[in-house]
Amino acid sequence: MTVRLYFDDPTTAEFEAKIVRRENRDGRPALVLDRTAFYPESGGQPADRGTINGVRVIDVQEDGEDILHFVERDVPGESVQGKVDWPLRFDRMQQHSGQHILSQAFIEVLKAETRSFHLGDEVSTLEIGLAKADEADLERVERWANAVVFEDREVKTYFVPEDKIAEVPLRRPPKKEGTIRVVEISGFDYSACGGTHVRRTGEVGLIKVTRWEKVRGNLRFDFLCGGRALTDYGLKNRSLRRVSGLFSVSDKDAAASVEKTLADLKAQKKTARIMQETLAKYEARDIIANEPGPLIRRVFEDKTPEEVKLLALSVVRQAARVVLFAAKARPQSHIIVARSDDLSMDLRQLTPVILPIVSGKGGGGASLIEIVTEDPSKLDEALLKAEGILRDLK
Repeated sequence: MTVRLYFDDPTTAEFEAKIVRRENRDGRPALVLDRTAFYPESGGQPADRGTINGVRVIDVQEDGEDILHFVERDVPGESVQGKVDWPLRFDRMQQHSGQHILSQAFIEVLKAETRSFHLGDEVSTLEIGLAKADEADLERVERWANAVVFEDREVKTYFVPEDKIAEVPLRRPPKKEGTIRVVEISGFDYSACGGTHVRRTGEVGLIKVTRWEKVRGNLRFDFLCGGRALTDYGLKNRSLRRVSGLFSVSDKDAAASVEKTLADLKAQKKTARIMQETLAKYEARDIIANEPGPLIRRVFEDKTPEEVKLLALSVVRQAARVVLFAAKARPQSHIIVARSDDLSMDLRQLTPVILPIVSGKGGGGASLIEIVTEDPSKLDEALLKAEGILRDLK
């Protein structure tokens, strides 16, 4: 049985041990040591990383009472020195202890229990048994959780025999039988947990929920603790300063300025769309007058794909025509083929003809197809080929 040093002292980052046996699992060399400070993946917490005699440890997994250390290559000798990646270990201690605090805060403030927990490399998540919550609810939970952090309460771990576990006010019933390891946040939370944790809540640093979404009838919250929260605050503060500078307003007025600008932009886009449609009607009249035939083919270099589509639709709404238009643009050019509703030909048969010529993608219905290509050099060739097919159908 591997002695688990992280149970006694999670701050142990370096240790000496002996290799008990060597294994090869699915082509990966693995070591079993008589003692280790490496935490194996378990209970929602990822495995530690580090080195054994300078050889990188790429994974750590439980194997019954033993712990397998998967390494990049075999480690010779019998005695080894292990080094746990301490910054990574401490980060996970902050997140895991922060999760215990946050889970209990949800219970005490909103009477909502934790359904699941995941400790990710960048962000951690809590699924909480809540159908809905608002900003005020979340603020109350956060304030209480951080109050516990700022009080710098002691975090203790100890083992409780199965016949005594009922005496411990656990937040959730244990998933395992037998002796249970308890993580206690003094006077606040008691949890059955085998993970690594900080010694006092003050080491958790700030706890911050960054977003939430509905999942399986519950709410799933993303949260950050300690160093992660500090990094996130720095990033968002820089972004806010930039936005405030662009609008020449204070930080607190930035959101209102953005909302007003977006509303103005939406109104301008609506006005521009009306003007584009009006202009397209007049241009369509000129095109119809100058192109008496049923087929109209043109390549535009001074219009956007959206403008060309509006023009094509305006033409076929005003006259019995088939238009083969293309907008030569960067980074993508567009081909629009449309027909009037009173014409019966199916334009979908043109798609497999045009696509290989322009190396494009797209499709559509019987009366309108759109194709996009990054190569504008074959637009004329593609439209000529399509026009020939349509003329044969007449």
